[in-house]
Order: sequence, then structure tokens, then C-alpha cells
Amino acid sequence: MVGVDKRAMLALSAGHLATDFANGALPALLPFFVRKFDLSYTLAGLTILAWAVSSSVVQPLFGLVSDRRGALWLLPAGLAVGGIGMGLAAAAPSYWSMLVLVTVSGLGTAAFHPEGSKFAAYVSGERRASGMSLFSIGGNIGYALGPIVATALVLQLGLRWGLLLALPPLVIAGAVLAASPYLGSFAPLRGDDGAAAGENQIRAMALLLGVIALRSVAWFGLIAFVPLWEVAQGRSMAYGNRLLILMLLAGGIGTLVAGPIADRVGRRPVLLVSVAAVAPLVFVYLRLGGWLGALALALVGVCVISTFGVTMVMSQEYLPRHIGLASGLSIGLSIGLGGLAAVGLGALADRVDLETALSVCVAAPVAGLALALLLPSSSPGRPLTAGRLAR
Repeated sequence: MVGVDKRAMLALSAGHLATDFANGALPALLPFFVRKFDLSYTLAGLTILAWAVSSSVVQPLFGLVSDRRGALWLLPAGLAVGGIGMGLAAAAPSYWSMLVLVTVSGLGTAAFHPEGSKFAAYVSGERRASGMSLFSIGGNIGYALGPIVATALVLQLGLRWGLLLALPPLVIAGAVLAASPYLGSFAPLRGDDGAAAGENQIRAMALLLGVIALRSVAWFGLIAFVPLWEVAQGRSMAYGNRLLILMLLAGGIGTLVAGPIADRVGRRPVLLVSVAAVAPLVFVYLRLGGWLGALALALVGVCVISTFGVTMVMSQEYLPRHIGLASGLSIGLSIGLGGLAAVGLGALADRVDLETALSVCVAAPVAGLALALLLPSSSPGRPLTAGRLAR
């Protein structure tokens, strides 16, 4: 069996770490922007919206560029643009210049992800779910490190020294650029990748995007409102933040397990079990709280984060002739739309109450499960390594 090429995957996973490092820095920088520019909640929300649209919703466009022309250069370029944009945003002299730079940083993120995911499939051989899990874990680590480093840096040196946040992405961009010839050797010969893998399944892809988007509504709702829910229950904001960290860490650990299981038993069964578990786990968290609720929230993290790689592989197998586009749709558009829909939960919480908004986090995965049951099994075809094997 053709396995994951560790050298190539290390470069790709490191790149994923660097681009999500820049992503993760923004939520930590936002309170400092609010204080510096005296922002309203509306303008603060506009900052997140600009980043979400530029980093997620436009990813399919970069996926199309990747599929039509081949765009390995997007990996180092996306990393560099993402890091420089976020570093300059920290030192921006005005709100509007900061907003533009955050948007530029998001475009760098959008450029990296489809091409990175496509090459993660190329270097994974027959163990695509395992390989995509390794690619995903880099992003998980980066997203966790971003706010930690950004907060410490700004508190110690001041907001303008947030410029230093550009250094890790730039260093890793240089390493990925140096590794590009090796990575390029894994690309299939022109026309061979689609011919080897079969026909696109448009209906199945549409169903999968619906599943991801509905699950993302619940996920982003929890990320946004768990600390506020805990305060409403008489606990501290710090306790709520610790629960979020627990959820993220549990998901990262689960990522290392879900991929190999999906390679053994199939992608669809793993996705069905994970989606089916989310709604009851969120219900347990809201109704019971305490240690049992914390455990349920940790398991939500396992169910959602650990299957990001699985859904990525399924999308590539449903659209084997356009795997760059598939990558952009699954991790960009569908997750981004789920995040934007979660903004509506805030409006619902303002108009009704927080419990009603969080109840949507129970209902959305149920609708997602109904769509998931209609999914066909994805077919892995043969490994997409024809270019390397031919050399």
C-alpha cells in the first residue's frame, strides 16, 4: 500500500500551521483594535466579517485557478501574504487601513488552503484520510498558537510590535518554497488525475457541503457563546474559556485517530457517527453542565474537528476532476457560510435569549444528519501520485 510521504507532509502541515497561526491571531488582536480605534460592536463585527469572507468564502476561486493552471506557487505566496497582512494590520494607523490589511491577510489564507489540501491528497497515497488528518493537525496547532503568541507579544511590547507576527509565516513560507520542487514531483501528469479517479458527483458534493455548513453553525455558535453561557449560569468567563480550550484540544487529539479509522472502515460511516453524536452532546452540555457537560463539550470537539480531514477527502473523491475546487468548497465556502450563519445566532440571542440561540446548535446538526444519510460512499480510486511514479 502506498502510504503518506512524511517529508512532503511535514512541509504541508507546517504551512498549514503558519497560515492558521495568522488566522488565530486576529481574535486575540481584536480587543486591542477596539481600544485603539474606539470601535463600536458593529465595526468590530465588520472586521471579523471581512476576514471571514476573504479567508473562507473566496477559497473556491483559488481552487479553480489551481485546477485549471496548477498553482504550487500559491503555497509560499499565500503564507507570505497571510503573515505580512496580519503583522501590518497590528501596526496599522487607522481602522480602515487595518480592515484592508486584515482582508489581504485573509486572501493569503484563501490562496493557501485549496492548493495545500490538494497536495496533501497527492502525497498521501492510498491513505488519504490519514494524510489529511496530519495536514489538519498542523492547522489545529497553528490556530491554538496564534492567540497565545499574539496576546503575549502585544501585552509585553505593545500593539505595533504585532509586526513580529509576520515572522513565523515568512520563515515557513521560505521553507515551503525550498521544498516546492519536491512537492511538485507528486503532482499527477496533466490529465491523469481526473482520468484515474472517475467522474464528478455533483449531487453528492452538494449534500456534503450542506452537512458541513449545518455542522459549522453549531460549531461556531459554541465557539462564540460558550463563555457567555457559562457567565449566565453563574460561572466565570475564564471557566468558559477553559472549556473552549478543552474542546479544541480534544478535537486536535481526535484528528490523529479519525483519519486512520476512516481509511479502515470508510469515510461515510465515520462522518455519520460524528454528525449523529453532535446534537445529543450539545444537549447534554446545555442541560446538565458540570463535569458531565464539560466531557460532552470535549466530545463535540472530537466529533467536529477530527472529521475536518475526513470531509475534505470525501469532497475530493466526490469531485475527483476538480480537487482544488473541492478543497476550496469544503473548507472555505461551506465552513465560512456556517460561520456567517452563526452571526445570526447572536441576533437571535439579543432578540430572544441565549438559550434559544444555543438550541439552534442542537437542531442544526440534526438537519445535517438527515443530509448525511443521503450521501453515497466516496470512492478513493487509485493514489494521485502518477507524476512522481512516472519519474
